[in-house]
Amino acid sequence: MTSQVSSPAEQAEPADQQGGQTPAGGQPAAEGGKEVRRLDRVIIRFAGDSGDGMQLTGDRFTSETASFGNDLSTLPNFPAEIRAPAGTLPGVSSFQLHFADHDILTPGDAPNVLVAMNPAALKANLPDVPRGAEIIVNTDEFTKRPMAKVGYDQSPLEDGSLDGYHVHPVPLTTLTIEALKEFGLSRKEAERSKNMFALGLLSWMYHRPTEGTEKFLRQKFAKKPQIAEANVAAFRAGWNFGETTEDFAVSYEVAPATRAFPTGTYRNISGNLALSYGLIAASRQADLPLFLGSYPITPASDILHELSKHKNFGVRSFQAEDEIAGIGAALGAAFGGSLAVTTTSGPGVALKSETIGLAVSLELPLLVIDIQRGGPSTGLPTKTEQADLLQAMYGRNGEAPVPIVAPKTPADCFDAALDAARIALTYRTPVFLLSDGYLANGSEPWRVPDVDELPDLRVQFATGTNHVLADGTEVFWPYKRDPKTLARPWAVPGTPGLEHRIGGIEKQDGSGNISYDPANHEHMVRIRQAKVDGITVPDIEVDDPTGDARTLVLGWGSTYGPITAAVRRVRTAGDRIAQAHLRHLNPFPANLGTVLEGYEKVVVPEMNLGQLATLLRARYLVDARSFTQVRGLPFKAEQLATALKEAIDD
Repeated sequence: MTSQVSSPAEQAEPADQQGGQTPAGGQPAAEGGKEVRRLDRVIIRFAGDSGDGMQLTGDRFTSETASFGNDLSTLPNFPAEIRAPAGTLPGVSSFQLHFADHDILTPGDAPNVLVAMNPAALKANLPDVPRGAEIIVNTDEFTKRPMAKVGYDQSPLEDGSLDGYHVHPVPLTTLTIEALKEFGLSRKEAERSKNMFALGLLSWMYHRPTEGTEKFLRQKFAKKPQIAEANVAAFRAGWNFGETTEDFAVSYEVAPATRAFPTGTYRNISGNLALSYGLIAASRQADLPLFLGSYPITPASDILHELSKHKNFGVRSFQAEDEIAGIGAALGAAFGGSLAVTTTSGPGVALKSETIGLAVSLELPLLVIDIQRGGPSTGLPTKTEQADLLQAMYGRNGEAPVPIVAPKTPADCFDAALDAARIALTYRTPVFLLSDGYLANGSEPWRVPDVDELPDLRVQFATGTNHVLADGTEVFWPYKRDPKTLARPWAVPGTPGLEHRIGGIEKQDGSGNISYDPANHEHMVRIRQAKVDGITVPDIEVDDPTGDARTLVLGWGSTYGPITAAVRRVRTAGDRIAQAHLRHLNPFPANLGTVLEGYEKVVVPEMNLGQLATLLRARYLVDARSFTQVRGLPFKAEQLATALKEAIDD
């Protein structure tokens, strides 16, 4: 979905408030006999069994919200099992959406509205719901057996435990079955549409567009027209229920976020989709075919799925039999002159490590995309984490330096892919791109760039001899280096006269002949390190409005949103704090040491046990203070704001 935003960018609101709905000003409006309240932001969470369609429901609400022009941020959260045990706490799937009429940064700390499709969904999510929030409950599921599964001795709808909330008891299943009587579906088939009834109800409550969802449903079930129309009918029934029932006396409006965006064409985009588009754009800007050698693994598989759709852009996607074969094929494609990519998550990186070392030795461009997840081993396949940084930095035998790039938001994955490709192609080296599950599955508005805004990534292949021997013979030396970048020539196989040896055994610098000479080995180790150290990356920028803050909060990757939201809160409360964020983790920006020396305290929030902080302490001898969590979930803004306040006052 795309939307046009015509007004110029203006200053965002001073604080990214996450905790509740706030009137945007003005008098409440009335429409159709019901009150309409105007809000500046809302946080909604859909929750149910993993088979209840909560991800689809949230995705459709998000798409309509994006087309309406709100700023938004999402947090899908689902079990690792394909079909988790129904009605149990581990089987709960949820989708949280924060949308607003101004610039926002996170999916929100706590939902203003919880849609709970069963007792498990209510119990699993209720601790996150603040008092006074609205809870829409599917009362049909609150029978003895489902409640017993999650430890409810009596119904929470009747025991007073929900008295502090605005509870809307709705028999979603019954109403859906009643609405679909004319379609002749079985009860089980009709029940499956209850998520569309809920979507229709929420769409009415928040004045979301409906045409896109109806079109989507007819396209999704094009081969089953009866099912398509049944879902549309359930969606409309939910809308009509909100319009007519007395239980929902108020609906809400959240205006488009026209002040939050520069002029342009926008669409909602997830991190993995943005990354896929970035890789395609990089291949076009480099005028090289794109080759993906991959093996399916959560949460990286969506990139393989997406790139397989774009053969018309010269993309070749290869689903290998395992991780090692995937990267082996990709490295072969790099040798053959393609922009080569392999995608994986942490366990796959471990399997690919030897071939990454081979790529370091061969000095060929290769993008290694690691969508980080909870570990170790299989760990938490569907949950997010930032714990692969040290693996990316050092997880190979020998001295095998590899540049590392990390996007900060879902939309930024597009630019990070272009940046990683620039480094790989310019310096002839494998490059790590560290995204994570939070960015991969989350989404936000993305301004579609003009092609002339994209960098020129074209490279020159070697076409002839480049060295003259002592006897005057002209030859091709595969390891004769560019004096500026230290990159070796890239010779496509089959180019006459440029035949050369490749392999994992150490090469002699220049000639590329096999060498066991100790002095040459040390020279090669140091020159490969010097090549990475010499990569041009922008200086890190510091946000320090007053210029006299004593505390710096430094983040990397997906912590950007929660950190920035927390910094806004701290500043709104009257405290001074500086903020900086790293995209390039190897090499670090040249001015990073100077920046760190300028502050008395440096706080480093990470979703690991302090990996970046460890690197900073070792490199710059700075007392970086870690603030960490490894819960499989992103930081909450309030949680970080409290930690930053404590650091300032310490």
